[in-house]
Amino acid sequence: MTIEAYLAYDDGTDTRYELVDGVLVEMGAESEINVLISGFLVSVFLRFLPHYCIRRGTEIVVSGKAANTRYPDLMLLTEAGVKALSRQRRSLITLDMPAPRLVVEVVSSSDTDKVSRDRDYIEKRQEYAQRSIPEYWIVDPIAAEVSILTLVAEPYQERRYIGADQLLSRHFEALDLTAEQLLQAGL
Repeated sequence: MTIEAYLAYDDGTDTRYELVDGVLVEMGAESEINVLISGFLVSVFLRFLPHYCIRRGTEIVVSGKAANTRYPDLMLLTEAGVKALSRQRRSLITLDMPAPRLVVEVVSSSDTDKVSRDRDYIEKRQEYAQRSIPEYWIVDPIAAEVSILTLVAEPYQERRYIGADQLLSRHFEALDLTAEQLLQAGL
């Protein structure tokens, strides 16, 4: 399926799909831990950005073997991105729109689901780097770590944080948050 066909697709239900390599993939319900951690991060980032730049439930088109879209757990948009998105009928960031400044994925089943783990750690890492997203966070409550990936040049430069490690963000230098504080938001 192409992006154009995907955007026109309507099966008459409220089912959410991602388009992965041109194939519709039904999105299951979010886990409670994803909701809690991403909600907590909304409250954290409200100190740095206006509410309309902080997005949950917004989809993004990324490059892949074929047409791809993703629903990150959280995205932080630039003002230019918000302006471009305001002209869309659907909350979808297309390839011709500015990339988000930060994307967060919460890995909710990294201990039991290798496909889910690989999707966040490998596939999305490549897709978000190709999309030129400057910062990508992988929050992994099962592994009890937070990875912050910074795009200096492809591939991302990665730094992992555990316990009382202070999270360091190139784009939010005044961030006062430890890995443990973020991970405990999901409990």
